[in-house]
Amino acid sequence: MPVSYLDRRSAELHAYLPELTRRPDFDAFWEEMMERSRVVPLAPTLDPVDYPNRRLGVLDVAYDGFDGTRIHGWLIRPVAGAMVDDLPERLPCLVHYHGFGGSRGRPADFAAWTQLGMAVLSVDVRDQRGSTGNAARYSSGSATNVATKGLLDRYEYYYGAVYLDSVKAIDLLLEQSWIDPERIVIAGRSQGGGIASAVSAMDHRPCVALVDVPSNSNIERRSEIKVAAYSGTGAFAAVNDYLREHPDQIDRVFETLSYFDTMNMADRITTTTIASVALDDIVCPPECYFATYNRITAEKEITIYPFCGHGDGASEQRERQIRFLAERVLGG
Repeated sequence: MPVSYLDRRSAELHAYLPELTRRPDFDAFWEEMMERSRVVPLAPTLDPVDYPNRRLGVLDVAYDGFDGTRIHGWLIRPVAGAMVDDLPERLPCLVHYHGFGGSRGRPADFAAWTQLGMAVLSVDVRDQRGSTGNAARYSSGSATNVATKGLLDRYEYYYGAVYLDSVKAIDLLLEQSWIDPERIVIAGRSQGGGIASAVSAMDHRPCVALVDVPSNSNIERRSEIKVAAYSGTGAFAAVNDYLREHPDQIDRVFETLSYFDTMNMADRITTTTIASVALDDIVCPPECYFATYNRITAEKEITIYPFCGHGDGASEQRERQIRFLAERVLGG
């Protein structure tokens, strides 16, 4: 009996294990970076918003990130007796990290989660389309977009600050007495999925990570791939652009990127991971994420969407996630 198309492609992806690029001081580097981040006070502000949907309580929040950059977000909670009949004293919460070039969005974007009786914290990624700037200083040039900022120094590289800002979002959340610390879910799509993957390796407080078509995995390969009329894929096309101008810096750049590649972090993940990829995704190719997924030893599952691109399958996957959380995190 012939093997089905999807079974064959799935077997190929589940067998994909490119050589790790992790350097010997990988753990020491991240311990140092985490400590540098911990000593920066959050200095949080949580300002109530006069939101037109009275079934939601909305706070406009801000806190100091890794280097004191002020990170902005929304903290949203359902109001008891309105969206849901009864709410526990402490609410489960989903922390949302957005896709590349996006922002924290608007409170209305997260209705699917608040209708489940969950709070939501959605935070900006620095220096993208949201309200958050960037206090970092870089000693080298960049090309095209923020994914090339600080490429020549792992202590300066852009995604180091982003990952640590994202961990500090959980710190902010757990300062709220009405949040259940045992039911923290982290979630993101594309760049946000890559961030959630990194956070789940760096911080073991989340119980579930929902990661869809994730970025930031197998970054060397992402930087090499040539698609259609442009070089590289997604944000990391910029690395291709940079190295075209600076071929003498290839090894130095790839050494820097190795510290932020989620495939090098994957065996540190203890969080239950619910993932998805799309087989026609030219922005975050599925094999690149499988370099991370295949190394996760924690509980995990992945859905493969055939003949779907980077933005396809999102609604179906959201329903899978809702079903999983209803059964496993929200108690039915």
